[in-house]
Amino acid sequence: MKRITIFCGSSFGTDKVYEEQAYLLGKTLAERNTAIVYGGANVGLMGAVADGALQNGGEVIGVLPHFLQSKEIAHSGLTELILVDTMHERKTKMNDLCDGVIALPGGFGTLEEFFEMLTWGQLGLHKKPMAVLNINGFYDALLTMMDTMVSKGFLKEINREKLLSGNTIDEVLQKMDSYTAPDGGKWITKEEV
Repeated sequence: MKRITIFCGSSFGTDKVYEEQAYLLGKTLAERNTAIVYGGANVGLMGAVADGALQNGGEVIGVLPHFLQSKEIAHSGLTELILVDTMHERKTKMNDLCDGVIALPGGFGTLEEFFEMLTWGQLGLHKKPMAVLNINGFYDALLTMMDTMVSKGFLKEINREKLLSGNTIDEVLQKMDSYTAPDGGKWITKEEV
């Protein structure tokens, strides 16, 4: 993978480990010569990921809507900053630029961006590996919810397999490196329930 998109919080969260792991992910990707595509901000975990890569010789491309730049949150040290008009345009550009996606802890925005791209994969619009870095069990409840969607007949198991997860950076990157997108349709028929 030449470029990985990272979705994560614009806050640091309540545990220092989130910031430490965000920085370490940036550093690790820089050491692997894998560029980062992210939301372009200098705040929270977003800033920590960018700093981890930039301070270790990595390439970081930010994609930021104009209205957020005007709030003075754009990271000033990026390799490249791409300004777009809308949040949807931002996601489209981030998808176009990457070979895979990792979600770190975050809030509504992190989940919305990640799940839209995951849905694009389910619909066959891309075959990129998509993973959550489950730092200190942050995503445990979400992963359980995905299993509930399968057991209740709202998500095919083959599509559940498109959501990778790992508790460490190395585990996530290993799963992404060996990922092959499963084939299968999105819709579940009455006969399959």
